[in-house]
Amino acid sequence: MSAELLGERLVARFPHPVAVAYSGGADSALVLAAAARALGPEAVLAVTAISASYPAAELRPAAEFARALGVEHALPQTHELDVPGYRANGTDRCYFCKSEVIDVVAALARERGITRVATGTNADDARDRFRPGIRAGDERNVDAPLRELGFTKADVRAVSHAWGLPTWAKPASPCLASRVRHGIEVTPFRLSRIDRAETAARAALAARGLASLDLRVRDLGDGARVELDAGLVADVSAAGAVRTAVAAAGFEGEVTVAPFSSGALSREAAALGRD
Repeated sequence: MSAELLGERLVARFPHPVAVAYSGGADSALVLAAAARALGPEAVLAVTAISASYPAAELRPAAEFARALGVEHALPQTHELDVPGYRANGTDRCYFCKSEVIDVVAALARERGITRVATGTNADDARDRFRPGIRAGDERNVDAPLRELGFTKADVRAVSHAWGLPTWAKPASPCLASRVRHGIEVTPFRLSRIDRAETAARAALAARGLASLDLRVRDLGDGARVELDAGLVADVSAAGAVRTAVAAAGFEGEVTVAPFSSGALSREAAALGRD
């Protein structure tokens, strides 16, 4: 099916005013844009949950995108770190996170007379066994139009590109807590250290005229693993500047470099029997 027809099907999924749980990523940005096309911006609320786990660099582009659509953009504080199950960082951590976020989004929606909440969950997400946050949305009866229509990540990018959305090629940027090895407590210190380390790593790459499409700093306890585009691993390992920058952000143990692998810590936990 063409991107144009896919886009038309998506727009048709919004018959009522809606609040969109909007991180600024490609998926939720497409849902937000489709809702604004279907209903007009005045009937759409974008809600970006702000907490210690939200990467600081994501906020400005997220706000600019919502502003360009003309929709109201709310920035409530969420309190995942007050939830013991979230802090414990088991393989079900995302369930507790999404429960908190969706409850906050729904509360803001009700204040504005909006009864529906939508997320950017896509069909590929639904096939991933390491996505307990989806259960939180299903329990709360939220809309997941991308998943319901069978949109893959490739479909999301194709429609976004056809619509001229600046997010069409944006790399995934999950919450900072996803970088902490399961079983290690999630704390404000660890989250801010990861945020600093990733910013420092990108700056160190830029100083050498390099950039990585995907970059994660995995918190392994005292040490860290920097994951980036496979073609950069040998160069970055040999030069040492990125490892030095990450260590300076607060990692006192060994800092290693490896190819980027989405969901690496979840697979590691599963292999160790922690799921």
